[in-house]
Amino acid sequence: MGQKVSPLLLRLGFTKNWRSMWFAKPKEYPRFIEEDYRIRRHIKKNFKHAAIASIIIERLTERVKIRIQSGRPGIIIGRHGADIERLRQDLNSLLNKEVSIDIEEVKQPALNSQLVAENIAMQIEKRIAYRRAVKRAMEQSMNSGAKGIKITCAGRLGGAEMSRVETFKQGTVPLSTLRADIDYGFAESLTTYGLIGIKVLMYKGDILGKPVL
Repeated sequence: MGQKVSPLLLRLGFTKNWRSMWFAKPKEYPRFIEEDYRIRRHIKKNFKHAAIASIIIERLTERVKIRIQSGRPGIIIGRHGADIERLRQDLNSLLNKEVSIDIEEVKQPALNSQLVAENIAMQIEKRIAYRRAVKRAMEQSMNSGAKGIKITCAGRLGGAEMSRVETFKQGTVPLSTLRADIDYGFAESLTTYGLIGIKVLMYKGDILGKPVL
């Protein structure tokens, strides 16, 4: 069996950084991990259509700083900032700490693996043929400047009796090269036949220079 490692974990300290940036004492560590999970679940659940690429959490002494990278920041902010203020209040009561939220716009959603995976998952839920959704997503990414993309779909594809795995690839995706900027995204599509998993690996070029620490 092949031993597969997440491209994000493999590149931590080289070209990628942590999504949760904090230090904790051994007794506090499990609580912080659970809080981070609850924060991400709450945001994703309340803003399903906001095209959230990633949620980066930083912890200061008595304050939690959350950075949300989104393809549609207007949905999170809401009219006159009402939705983001409500979200801040919800997270304040959830953590019993002061929470500050920053929204960053993802300028090119077609070059973000997580957004590409979620877009394909959403199309499959709307009963669009998975091959058409995947090929359209690959074309958009390659036209936007990606050097290679690999998409894997697993589950009862097309309502088949048995689940299977299908992989689509275009361009080059050098997974073993640490200097390669490989973006990874995963999403699940809940259909009437069951869950379909979508993995997206995107190669955007090499990162040369100082490592990200």
